Amino acid sequence: MKLTLTRIAKRPDYTIGRLTDEKGERICDTLEPAWRDYEGGERKVPGKSAVPEGTYRVVTTMSPRFGRYLPLLVGVPGFEGIRIHAGNTVEDTAGCILVGENLYVGRLMWSRIALEKLMKLIGDEKEIYLTIKNTWSNG
Repeated sequence: MKLTLTRIAKRPDYTIGRLTDEKGERICDTLEPAWRDYEGGERKVPGKSAVPEGTYRVVTTMSPRFGRYLPLLVGVPGFEGIRIHAGNTVEDTAGCILVGENLYVGRLMWSRIALEKLMKLIGDEKEIYLTIKNTWSNG
């Protein structure tokens, strides 16, 4: 299964995106911390930086923090423990990808519903990849 997160808005404190399936069908919106231009020399700010663009393997494992199975990105350079989980504001993430519906500026709604939709879609898939890309050019 191939998922794509296309980032559509970067703001000083957060990043908004759209998550789609391999057919290009919209699954939900996403919210991450601030995007950083790593290629341009910006540095990661722990807990306050979006994941670098790229393609990552995703595995579903038990999250000690949330006490349930959640998607985990594998092999993100300079990052560990990046999960996809429910949350409404950038304060609800320490660098992870939140899912929901972006109905208000800088905020997600119906996050748990979006997470359940994603988990149902993922199901028992063994090969899951997430490609993260921006709609803007770096710089």
